[in-house]
Amino acid sequence: MTDGAFDPASLSQAWARPSNPRPIVIFGAGSIVGDAHLPAYRKAGFPVAGLFDPDHAKAQKLADSWGIAAYRSAEEAASVNDAIFDLATPPARHADVLGKLADDAVALIQKPMGSDLTEATEILRTCRRKNLRAAVNFQLRFAPMMLALKDAIAKGWLGEIVDFDAWLALATPWQLWEFLRTAPRVEIAMHSIHYLDLIRQLLGDPRGIHAKTLGHPNHKVAQTRTSAILDYGDTLRCALSINHDHKFGRRRQACEFRICGTEGAAYLKLGLNLDYPRGEPDILEIHPKGGSDWVTVPLQGEWFPDAFVGRMANVQRFASGEDTELVSSVEDAWNTMALVEAGYQSSAAPATPIAARP
Repeated sequence: MTDGAFDPASLSQAWARPSNPRPIVIFGAGSIVGDAHLPAYRKAGFPVAGLFDPDHAKAQKLADSWGIAAYRSAEEAASVNDAIFDLATPPARHADVLGKLADDAVALIQKPMGSDLTEATEILRTCRRKNLRAAVNFQLRFAPMMLALKDAIAKGWLGEIVDFDAWLALATPWQLWEFLRTAPRVEIAMHSIHYLDLIRQLLGDPRGIHAKTLGHPNHKVAQTRTSAILDYGDTLRCALSINHDHKFGRRRQACEFRICGTEGAAYLKLGLNLDYPRGEPDILEIHPKGGSDWVTVPLQGEWFPDAFVGRMANVQRFASGEDTELVSSVEDAWNTMALVEAGYQSSAAPATPIAARP
C-alpha cells in the first residue's frame, strides 16, 4: 500500500455526507451547542428542527439566533417524527432523555456516556431495551487530522506503531461549563476521554492502565492534571501527560501527539485547546516510510466544527442504511467508559511502595 512517493493529499479527511439527512433535534443549550453543534450542522447543510433546554429562556435565545424552534418540554422535543436526537446534555441527564425517546429512535449522546461506568451500563441497557440506534459523540475520531492519521496508519506509512505520546500543557477555561464546578470527576471523564477513545480506535484496547489524576491548589475543580500509561505489552508504549493549569503564557504551552512507528512517524498539534473555543490551526506532519523529512499534510478543516460534521454524517448515514457501521456505538463506547473507570480506580489505588533502606 506504500508503493510510490507519499502524497499527503491522498489521505482521507472527511466523512461522506448523507443523501437525505433527517431533521436534528438537540437536547441542551450549553456553550458546546452554539460553539460546535449548530455551526457544524449549518456548514454541512443538515436540517435542525429545534432544541430543548430546561432553562427555556436560554434555549429561546440560542434558538432565535439560529432560526430554529425552542421546545417547551422534553416530551415535545422527543415527539418530532423521523428525527436524529442529539443529546448535548450533562452526563447525569442522558438516561432520562433516552427514556423519553420512542423505541427504535436514532440518538447521538454527548460524551461521556454517563458520569461513571454504572451510568454507562444503565444507558447501554436502556438503548438495548428500547432498540435505540445510538452512538456517543466521540467526535475527535472524525477531526480531519485524525481521519488522515488513521488513513496513513492503515496504508502503512508509519509501519508498526510502537510509541504514542500525548502531551498537554495549557490553560483550559473550565468556567465555561458551570456543571463541572462541582463534578466529582472532570479531567479524565470530560477531557482525556477523547484521547483514550481515539487511542482505542487506533491501537485497540489496552490490557490495563496506570494513572494518577488530581486537582490544583489554585482552584476547586476536582481534577485538571493527569498522568497515565496504557499497557499494550512489551512492544508498544503509550503515555499521556496532561496539565490544564499551565497558565504562564502561550510561549511554552503545548497540545500535541507524537506517534512513532517502526518506519515512520506523525506529529499533531490540536490547536483548538490552545485558545478554546477560538483555537489555533491544527497541524499534522508525517515522516513517511521511505521518506527523508517531515511532510505537512494540508488539512481540510479543523476539529471544531468539522469533526461534528463527520460525527453526525455517520449517524445520519447509518440511520438511512448508507453506512453499515455506527462508529462509537453505545456498545463500543461502553469500552471507552470502562477504560476511564479503570483510570480512576488506578488513581485511587496506592502506588507501589519504595523499599526502606535497611
